[in-house]
Amino acid sequence: MRSGAKKRYIALTLAALALSACASRNETPVAAASEDDDAFCRAGGVAAGSSEYVACRKNRDVQRSNELSRAARTQRNLSETMINTPYKP
Repeated sequence: MRSGAKKRYIALTLAALALSACASRNETPVAAASEDDDAFCRAGGVAAGSSEYVACRKNRDVQRSNELSRAARTQRNLSETMINTPYKP
């Protein structure tokens, strides 16, 4: 393998890794969360489909939504602070 081709291969590999990390950063693991919620709600001996199970799943969804909203608000506040605070060396 020539050195030019080797450098190109390394550059493509690094670019692919960087892009894949950015793509997965903003995705929420919905399937994994759903399985965790199912296991959590069934751990108390509650049968799937019962009113207690449905209430448990709703509570978990609300908690997750609140956590995502809180994280987004924190990120927004941080970015606004960075934009509005002048840099003084």
